[in-house]
Amino acid sequence: MSGDITQLLQQWREGSTEALDELIPYIYGELHQLARGVLSRERPGHTLQPTALVNEVYLRLAGKSIPDFASRRHFYGVAARLMRQILVDHARRHLSEKRGEGVQHIALDGEFTYSTSGAAEFTALDQALERLAAIDERKSRIVELRFFTGLTVQEIADLLELSLVTVYRDLSFATAFLGEQLGAP
Repeated sequence: MSGDITQLLQQWREGSTEALDELIPYIYGELHQLARGVLSRERPGHTLQPTALVNEVYLRLAGKSIPDFASRRHFYGVAARLMRQILVDHARRHLSEKRGEGVQHIALDGEFTYSTSGAAEFTALDQALERLAAIDERKSRIVELRFFTGLTVQEIADLLELSLVTVYRDLSFATAFLGEQLGAP
């Protein structure tokens, strides 16, 4: 199926509306699965649901005049970044409503979960990830895929065509870097 997605992305990039019609069921299902992973450990009744997150990602992707996705890997990297940005925007809205609350440290030992009480931490993490991306884009992308979309290390290795050792090493470096940036012990 990944070959089909890459081929359909290429055809879409070349202007084929039929390819987009065929592509939507594939990408919607996979994006929804990623969004469920991102939001799976949230409190019941959270205002941001997986379908809303996927729809927002889709709207942002569809808003591009000519999609420039070179491969399935590139597409899901862009989708992961968009999910992160949507969650950051959501956190900032809640943070602006709750100014003055104390900042708490966050742990990066599992998938990152968002809650309105963690909006300040979430925006701090976003800023630290931007600093990491300036140093090493691949490490930042691996963190996004692991902690924001919930992919396993094996899935990340397959998607980015890296060895498991490289993904683990990059995650280790990124976790240490982000911990330092966020003032975690």
